[in-house]
Amino acid sequence: MLLPIGYDNFRALIENKLEFVDKSLFIQEIIDDIVTQAAVITRPRRFGKTLNLSMLHLFLSAEVNGQSTKGLFDGLKIAENKDLCVKHQGRYPVIFVTFKDVKGSDFKKTYSIICKLMRDLYLEHKELLVSDKLDETEKQAFKRIIERQGNEEDVAQALKDLTKYLTLHYGVKPWVLIDEYDTPIQASYVHGYYEPMMDTMRGLFGSVLKTNPYLYRAVITGILRVAKESLFSGINNLKVYSSLHSAYSTHFGFTEEEVSVLAKKHHLENQLPDIKNWYNGYQIGDTVLYNPWSIANCIQEKGKLIPYWVNTSDNQLIRNILVRSSTGFKEQFELLLQDQPVKQLIDENTVFGDLTVNESAAWSLLLMAGYLKVISQKKTDDGLWCTLAIPNKEVRNLYQQIIKQWLSNGHGIAWYNQFLDHLLTGNIDLFEQELKEVMEQTVSSHDTGRNPEAFYHGLMIGLTASLHRSANYDIQSNKESGYGRYDYLIFSHDKNKPTILLEFKKISTVQAPEQLEIQLEKAAQEALDQIEQKHYLAEAKQRGCTHILKIGLAFCGKRFKIKYAQLK
Repeated sequence: MLLPIGYDNFRALIENKLEFVDKSLFIQEIIDDIVTQAAVITRPRRFGKTLNLSMLHLFLSAEVNGQSTKGLFDGLKIAENKDLCVKHQGRYPVIFVTFKDVKGSDFKKTYSIICKLMRDLYLEHKELLVSDKLDETEKQAFKRIIERQGNEEDVAQALKDLTKYLTLHYGVKPWVLIDEYDTPIQASYVHGYYEPMMDTMRGLFGSVLKTNPYLYRAVITGILRVAKESLFSGINNLKVYSSLHSAYSTHFGFTEEEVSVLAKKHHLENQLPDIKNWYNGYQIGDTVLYNPWSIANCIQEKGKLIPYWVNTSDNQLIRNILVRSSTGFKEQFELLLQDQPVKQLIDENTVFGDLTVNESAAWSLLLMAGYLKVISQKKTDDGLWCTLAIPNKEVRNLYQQIIKQWLSNGHGIAWYNQFLDHLLTGNIDLFEQELKEVMEQTVSSHDTGRNPEAFYHGLMIGLTASLHRSANYDIQSNKESGYGRYDYLIFSHDKNKPTILLEFKKISTVQAPEQLEIQLEKAAQEALDQIEQKHYLAEAKQRGCTHILKIGLAFCGKRFKIKYAQLK
C-alpha cells in the first residue's frame, strides 16, 4: 500500500485503498467540544487540514455529491465509539467550502473566484430549488448565486442564507466547515489589495458565524490566526486553537509512534535518525510532530532525504520578512541559523498590516506557519514569551534557498555559489564586481533607504547562510575580540583558505554627490584600519589562524567601496 500524496478527499483515499494514518478520532474530539460553537484550528500548510475536514464532512453527512457515505469509516478508530456513531454519523446537513484556491493577483479576480466558489457550493445543494420549505423569494435568491447575478450583499450573505435554506428543508441545523480561510487574506497582503479583501471576508464570515440562529456548529481551518478584531469582530461564540494549544494536537501531523510504524512497515527503520533530523521538530501544544507531507514523500521515494514540504508553495511573504526586517531581527535570525534559540514576544493574532512595523508580528507569523518551533513558553504581564528554534533541516534549507535566490536574482544558484566562492577564496576583485551587480539589480531603494545597516547585515547573513553548521567554517558576528566588537568573522578550518574578517562603515550624508566616491574610499580604509587598531584579529590568531583576509566595506545606499589586505 502507498501513502497518499496530494489527496485531500477522504472518500478517494478510502476507495483507492491507500495507506491511511488513522486520524478519525479528530471527529470525536470535535463533537465532544460542545462548549465551542465555532472552532478555528490553525496549523502549517500540508498538515492534513483539508483531508480532516473532508473526513468530518463525510462522517456527518449521510450523502455527499449523490453518493452514500455508509461504510467509509468501517474499521477505523472512530467506529469503535458506537454510541457517538449512532447519534451523529450521517445525521446532519453540511456546508463544506475550501478557500485554498482563492488567491488571485488582484481584488477583481479574487472576488470573481469567490463568486464562483459560492455558485459551486450552492449547486451541491440544488435539491433546495425544488424544496416546498423555501418560498419563491428564497428560491430566487438561491438562483441569483447560481447564475452569478447576486450583488455584493447577496454574496456576503451567501453562507448564512445557505444555513437557513438547509435548516428549513431538513429541519436540522447544518454544520459549516470552512477550509483555508486565511488564504485569500494572505494573498491579498502579498499582492496589495488587503483592505477590500478583508471587507469581503469579514462580511462572509461575520454573517454566517455571528448570532446565526440557523448554525449548529462550525469548524474553520487555516494556517494563521488572523486577529479577531480585524476579521471576526463581534463573533463571541468563536474559539481559536493555534499551534500553541494542546487541543487537537495529535490529529494534524504524524507523531513519533506513527512515523516509527510507517518506517518499519516500509523497511526504513535504520534511517529514522536522519528522517527525524530532516522532518521532525514541529510542536503543537505538548506534542512533537513530523511533517506528514514530507514523510509521505520520503517513504514513497524509499527514504530519499530532500526538501519536500518547503517546495510546495510560494514563499514570497517569508522572503519579504527576511529581506526587509531590521538589524535586530536579522541578528536574532542569525543566531537561529547558528542553532542558538532566541526568545521573542509572540502574539497569536496575526495582523498583516503590522508585519512591517511590529517584529512580534513577523516572529509570530513564522511560528504559526511552521517555519519556527517553540521550545518553551511563558506568560508574563507583557504577553507570551516563547523560546524559538528552527524545527529541522528541511526548513533550514528553505531559509538558505530563499536568501540565495534573492541574491542571485534570476542568475541561478550556480552563480550564487560562484559569488560566495570568490569571497571565500580571497578573490575580492571579482567579488566586488558581482556585489556591484547584486546592488544594481537585486536591491531596491526600499531595502537600503529605510535601514541600510540592516540590509548589509542581512547581505552577510545571506552570503554565509549555507556555511552555518558547515564542517569547514564557523560564522561569528558582533562578537568581542581585542578592544571592541568586530562586525563579521568567517573562520576557515581549511588552512589553504583565508579566515575573513569584515568591518562595515556607513556614510549617512554626502555634502556633494561628486565627493561620494572619495568619502566611500576614505571610510572603507578607516574600517580596514580599525581592524588593526582595535585588535579584532585577536580571536582568530588565538585559534591558530595565520591566513587572514581583512576587509573594510563602506556603503551609502546602493553605492559601496571595498578595501582589503591579506595577512599570511
